[in-house]
Amino acid sequence: MLKWIESTGKSEEAAIEAALQKLGMDRDEVSVEVLERAKSGFLGIGSCPAKVKVTYEAPDEPETPAPVEEVPAAPVAEPVKEEKPAPVVEAEAPAAQSAAAPAQGDKAEQIDAFLTGLLSHMGAQAKPVIKMDENGTYQVELVGQDLGGLIGRRGETLDAIQQLTGYAVNHGQSKRVRIHVDAEGYRAKREESLIRLAHKVAGKVVKYRRNVTLEPMNAYERHVIHTALQDTPDVTTYSIGTEPNRRTVVAYSRGEHR
Repeated sequence: MLKWIESTGKSEEAAIEAALQKLGMDRDEVSVEVLERAKSGFLGIGSCPAKVKVTYEAPDEPETPAPVEEVPAAPVAEPVKEEKPAPVVEAEAPAAQSAAAPAQGDKAEQIDAFLTGLLSHMGAQAKPVIKMDENGTYQVELVGQDLGGLIGRRGETLDAIQQLTGYAVNHGQSKRVRIHVDAEGYRAKREESLIRLAHKVAGKVVKYRRNVTLEPMNAYERHVIHTALQDTPDVTTYSIGTEPNRRTVVAYSRGEHR
C-alpha cells in the first residue's frame, strides 16, 4: 500500500511522525521516504512542510483453504463367511453280482475287493461279477465299456490281472482256490480259436507225419490245446521251454494215444 502525505513539522522527523499519525501506523511497520522538502522559514525558524512517501506492505494473510466437504466413508461390508457344504456321504454300491448264481463267502468278497481296487487304480471303468462253476472255480467277468486295455495283446493284461488276483487271495492260505478272469467274453472266443487251431495243426501232423511246435502260450492256453487233442488218433501233445516262452508241441504218435 502506497500513501503520499503532505505534512509539516518543525523538522523532517516531525513531518514523518505527523504523516504516520495520520495513517495510524508505527515507524517499524512502514518504509518512509521524503520526496520533497519545503524551504525552511525565515532564518530557519518555522514549519518544515514536506511530501512523505509511506510504503506499507500488509502481511500475507494465510490462505483459507476451501472447505472440504466430508464424504462419509462407505460402510465396510463384513466379510462373508463361506459356508462349507456339508459332506455328501455316498452309500457304497454293493458289489455287482449275477442274479443267476452269485458267488458268496469270504473268498468272493476278497476277490471283489481286490479287483475293485485294482481296476480303480488302473483307471478302468469296470466292475467284477463273480460266479462259481460246478468245479469250484471262481469265474470272474469284468463288466464295463472299452475293456480292450484290460485284455491286452493276446490277453496278456488279462492274464496278469488273473495272476495278481490269485496271488492276493491265495497268499498264505493252505487251501488254494482257482480264479478265472475274463472280459468281454475274450476267454471263450480265444478258446474257440485255439481249439480250431489245434485240430488244424493235428491234421497236418498226421498228414505229413511231422511234429509242429506252436507259438508261446500261457498255461491256460496250453491246457486248451492239450484238452482239445487228447482223444485225437496218432497225435500227442507236450510242452517245452520255460515261461513266458513255453510252447506246446503237437507230435505224430504213430497210432498211439496220448
